[in-house]
This record gives sequence, structure tokens and C-alpha cells, in this order.
Amino acid sequence: MALGAIAGVSVAAFADPSPGLKPMAFLAGHCWMGEFPGSQRTDTHCFQWVYEGKALRDTHTVRAPGRPDYVGETTYYWDPAGKRVEYLYIENQGGVSHGTVTVDGDALVFPAAQYVAEGEAMTYRVRWTPQTSDGDGPASYEAWSEAQTKDGWTTMFKLVLKRQP
Repeated sequence: MALGAIAGVSVAAFADPSPGLKPMAFLAGHCWMGEFPGSQRTDTHCFQWVYEGKALRDTHTVRAPGRPDYVGETTYYWDPAGKRVEYLYIENQGGVSHGTVTVDGDALVFPAAQYVAEGEAMTYRVRWTPQTSDGDGPASYEAWSEAQTKDGWTTMFKLVLKRQP
């Protein structure tokens, strides 16, 4: 661990992930930040392998001037019974979500799932698509989130998150 700390790189970035989590490996050991279009809000996700690559932790913070931070944590893991990647999301305002992740080409696809807070439920789906690349893999990815309404799916936001140094 000391060698990784000296080099400024988390040893957890080098875990050998469970096979089902390998499509998410480019995220591990990095923070990714994006700015919401037309606002001063930012969204930062920091990913770290846990339990020697058996799970991936995503600590997520949305910051907006003059407002308290919105903070959540997602744990992604391989479910051997279901033979799929699942996640559990919990956030500081009491909301929770549980869902799955699939792969479509290079994209990580989060099929429709329920977000529940204060007794209210919202159905949403998400797609993360790697974008620009450098010598160390994807340097950014697009996050596209949609919510289901009575009229169908509507975009909540599209955001490009860039790998932070």
C-alpha cells in the first residue's frame, strides 16, 4: 500500500476485478467530473475497487453554489446467482435504488430501475458511453439519464464526465 501511496495512485486501482465487472475497469482508481449544461452544478464520481476487485465503489457528489452537496454511494458487484452485475445506491437525502448493469458495445447500460425517496418512486434508466481516449484508456464518458413519465421516456440530463488528474 505504501508504494501506491507514494506514487499517488491507489493500489485499489490495480485489483483484478471479477470477470463481470471488467467492462467497468476503466473507471476504477479515477475521479470523473462533469458540469451540467447551463448551470454551475458539477457532478463528480470517484471509483475504487473494494474487496480485491469483487466490488466497485462509486462515491458521487453533486455540488451547486449556495446549496448543500448531494452525496451518494453506489456499490457494483457480480451476482453469481443472477449471472449479472447489480448495484445498490444510497444517498444522503434518504433515496435508494437497486438495479443491474449490462454491456452494449462499449457502453454500460443501466436498465430501468426504481429510485425511491420519501415514499415516492421514480423509474429511470441510464447509459454511460466512453468518449475520448488517451494512452490510458477513455478520458471521458457521456452519462445519459432518462426518467419514465406518463408520456414515455424523457431526458433528465446528458453530461460528459472527464477523468481528473
